[in-house]
Amino acid sequence: MKKSISQNINILRDFSEIFTRSVVYSVLDGNFSDVNNKLKRYKNELPKSASLTYLKLYKYAYQLLETHYQNEYVFKNAFLTSWLIKEIGHTDSVVFNEFNASESIADLAMFNGMSRAFEIKTELDSPTRLQTQIEDYKKAFNEVYLIIHESNYHLYSKYKNDVGLIIFDPKRQNKFDFVKEPALNHNLDHKVLMQILNTQEYKDIVEIYFEELPQMNSFNQYDICFNLIKQIPIEELNVLFLEQIKKRKLEKTLSSHNYKELNQICLALKLNQNQKKCLINHLKQPVKF
Repeated sequence: MKKSISQNINILRDFSEIFTRSVVYSVLDGNFSDVNNKLKRYKNELPKSASLTYLKLYKYAYQLLETHYQNEYVFKNAFLTSWLIKEIGHTDSVVFNEFNASESIADLAMFNGMSRAFEIKTELDSPTRLQTQIEDYKKAFNEVYLIIHESNYHLYSKYKNDVGLIIFDPKRQNKFDFVKEPALNHNLDHKVLMQILNTQEYKDIVEIYFEELPQMNSFNQYDICFNLIKQIPIEELNVLFLEQIKKRKLEKTLSSHNYKELNQICLALKLNQNQKKCLINHLKQPVKF
């Protein structure tokens, strides 16, 4: 008996591929060959409509994934749409996709009066590296959160009390439930914060704190600045660090209403408003395969 589209894991994986950076980059250039190659073999299972556009196709694909294949894209996108957008809209917060910290990369990072790292573990993920990731995040972030699927609560409830825990349940209207708040962490690592900063940012911190920049050149500026930054008390350095990171603020393109299925990929690609409009206009073209 032939499996339905919602029961076939290979089909769902192909649908998830159209939300990847490389595919959406191509769409942004008006090239739909990657989307077509992924989905044309399933055209008999797609919605039957003479006016089927790529935008409708993306919305349909997202609904399938949200219900039957909660991968990392769905987790991130749902969290952005249902919680982070509200936080960003009412504060001076800035959010980044995949933020480097020490030897690990946080799935999402938010900076306002403090720094927060969000690590997402889907049903498809393993907790194998999680303890190492948490330790890395605690070197750079004031708060660390785990976002997990409700079916995997038993795997992650045992983690340290200083880590926040957020449960994702796609069947609920309010998809995310904060079940444990994180402890506030001030034990940050000077070296890791320095590694996150770009050259102008760490030079600005030195000049602000010490009220001058020492003589340096492009060969020794990192070492000179790091030796000075190590002298700044970590809580004061954290304030200066946050001020610099927040200057990287991206143009707001996220929405809780229009085209919300694309929030995560717009953030990942750092699209501005004009680029997002271009993407949407391309997606409004009729499907041709």
